[in-house]
Amino acid sequence: MMRLAQSLAHTANVFEPKTFCDFRKDLDPAWVLQALEDTGTVSVRRRRLPAEEMIWVVIGMALMRDRSIADIANMLAISRDEKSAKRVSSSAATQSRMRLGKQPLEWLFAQSASVWAHRSAAEDRFCGLSLYGLDGTSLRVPDSPQNAESFGYAHSVRGDSAYPMVRLVALMALRSHLLAGASFGRYGDGEYTYAEDLWGELPNNSLCIVDRNFYSAKLMLRLHNEQSNRHWLIRCKQKSAMRTLKKLGEGDYLVELKVSSVARKKDPTLPKTFTARMIEYQRKGFRPQRLLTSLCDNEKYKTNAIVALYHERWELELGYAEIKTQLLDRRESIRSKSQEGVQQEIWGMLLAYNLVRLYMQRVARTANLPPTRVSFIAALHFIREEWWLDSIPGFSPGSLPRHLQRLSEQMSRFILPERRSERSFPRAVKIKMSSYPRKRRTK
Repeated sequence: MMRLAQSLAHTANVFEPKTFCDFRKDLDPAWVLQALEDTGTVSVRRRRLPAEEMIWVVIGMALMRDRSIADIANMLAISRDEKSAKRVSSSAATQSRMRLGKQPLEWLFAQSASVWAHRSAAEDRFCGLSLYGLDGTSLRVPDSPQNAESFGYAHSVRGDSAYPMVRLVALMALRSHLLAGASFGRYGDGEYTYAEDLWGELPNNSLCIVDRNFYSAKLMLRLHNEQSNRHWLIRCKQKSAMRTLKKLGEGDYLVELKVSSVARKKDPTLPKTFTARMIEYQRKGFRPQRLLTSLCDNEKYKTNAIVALYHERWELELGYAEIKTQLLDRRESIRSKSQEGVQQEIWGMLLAYNLVRLYMQRVARTANLPPTRVSFIAALHFIREEWWLDSIPGFSPGSLPRHLQRLSEQMSRFILPERRSERSFPRAVKIKMSSYPRKRRTK
């Protein structure tokens, strides 16, 4: 409690109030203009909803899930005709969004993510390595004919899913939750396919923790590069074929892994075997586990440190929960009924998530705490509240949090208690069964 009180007092003394202009500068205006120029979507005509401002409406669609596009445009007061009492209509907002398209949002996410996430990962390293995680998830989209054709359904023994699904894979800076890259599309294409687009985003002197389903000799050999000092860490599959070369310590071995004939047939450049480090361990309340990693120097990378580090992979799952449960308000189905609209909305959602996370990182730095000690939902609610206040007559229009000076007075709502690592929660689900028949689209 003393440490938390000291952090809050420190924050109250040094925090500088920020305006929406400062908030918007996080997304460099030069990036916005460059995105529009490179994608050919600059507004030539003097429109009431110009393209550079429409970008903020799309971002707002993710931040304000319970508001229509027209409401968001009017709440932001981005109309250039500020003296006019005429509100932006739904049709005008929709047409402006269609003219904008997905490319500027995709360009902006890639540009901003490459700066924000890599910078944050470099600030909190593991033995000199920037720490990342990669994994996949899925999102529901409205059950329209175009979405069904573009993205497809998930298949199971019970039949097709109720809604079309988008498969998404993201690369995250684990200690700040900032996304460094993302790739998504048709659900039927596997996670590995989308992950292929992201491996090039990993910088030199980095370590990527991946789920065991991503294990393949081709990937492991591609990620590990001694010249660029890129490494990987993964949980071992039970049937992985390996031969012990050397014992490095208790439960710590240097092993030789066999590359399958199937993999070598697909890629003849692959060797028959490759070397890695295997660590055996067991946590209280869980089954024994084995890890594989390219961090073979047991003097520099201690066994216990690697075991503890692997469980930071869960930060990526928490990040997905922040997006799907909190940012999307548990409404996993996003709004758009067309492929272009879905793609634009997802890029806007990822941008909005990173902007909130960037703001949280600033709060954490001011409080002298790690970003994982700042509450995502508290920060998100605070931004939404300030946005709503700015839409009330008498407040200056055109902004998100223009009243962030209240932050120092409400700092306690942002800071989370330290995590209790001794707790264990084995995975389990509760399913509410229904007596009603399953409704599915008829072909």
